Amino acid sequence: MCTATQGQPARHEHEAKDLVQDAFMKALQEPKLAGLPDYKQRAWFFKVIKNRMIDISRHEKRITSWDEDLDFAVMPAASHRMEVAELLGRLPQELSDIVFKRYWLGLSSQEIGQQLGMPAATVRYKLQTAIKKLRKVWEEDVK
Repeated sequence: MCTATQGQPARHEHEAKDLVQDAFMKALQEPKLAGLPDYKQRAWFFKVIKNRMIDISRHEKRITSWDEDLDFAVMPAASHRMEVAELLGRLPQELSDIVFKRYWLGLSSQEIGQQLGMPAATVRYKLQTAIKKLRKVWEEDVK
């Protein structure tokens, strides 16, 4: 494990490097930082990195809990892309688009919401609705 801040380990070296880079980018926007003594600059950097790690951790927890609720990958019969495309074709266009953007393009609910002009919570609700419909259709096809 790499240590990005004291007591707060980053899981991978690239994560630690990303945190340091984020801190330097933020430092470039703080003109008064250069005039501070070295010990205050170090403290500022550690604080920025620690806060960024906390933000990332909270974000990952939210995304993970949403992904667990909306796990689309549990449909073994739909492993082939054509089968999945056929299933998506049986959904209303809006729901099909949301599922496609989330699972094929990898967009977050926030990004999808911005594209469609709706709140991220509405996107997550519609995604959950779409997945329930897909499961129902899939279960009917399997029988």
